Amino acid sequence: MLELYSWTTPNGDKLHIMLEELALPHRVIGVNIAAGDQNKPEFRAKNPNGKIPTLVDTEGEGGAAVTVFESGAILVYLAEKSGKFMPRDTQGRFRVLQWLMFQMSAVGPMLGQLFHFRSAQEPIPYAIDRFETEVKRLFKVVETELGARGPFLAGEYSIADMACFPWMRNHKAFGLEINEYPKTKAWLATIAERPAVQRGLQVLRESKA
Repeated sequence: MLELYSWTTPNGDKLHIMLEELALPHRVIGVNIAAGDQNKPEFRAKNPNGKIPTLVDTEGEGGAAVTVFESGAILVYLAEKSGKFMPRDTQGRFRVLQWLMFQMSAVGPMLGQLFHFRSAQEPIPYAIDRFETEVKRLFKVVETELGARGPFLAGEYSIADMACFPWMRNHKAFGLEINEYPKTKAWLATIAERPAVQRGLQVLRESKA
């Protein structure tokens, strides 16, 4: 059984989508970050960084339980466990991994900072301008890649798309005009049509409400 400790954030949603795509037996345990559940000792024992998501595979290699934190690492773990959504040949594997790292190192942090400063009670124009400029650049990088390789970031639908989609689909919250990125807009629409993605985006929503 796969146990995912998670919440309704882009980093949680990428794993909700992956688990729905894989259709493996699993359960999702809500960690209400607004209530501070991520700081409870029982969660910190699984994740010393105190961030969602965290995966516990009760039947890991050799039958031993395996615990993995950091959303990107969990995506790789599940891809390797299932043999899906990441090629096994070296070139294909690293084509996916580089775009996964692009999300982890750039898309998530930069969009997160832009949202933070745009939502602040006392806006700081310099910070908003700085992160907005960088976010627009990142969207342009994705637009260019999809134009060259398309229809997905690594050629075929993979964990790289699952990682970037939950962040980039919220373009309105970041004040971006998605029509300026037509290939990215089409990419978002294509992924949003997948039944597993639709199911994944509903995970824990009732708990949050």
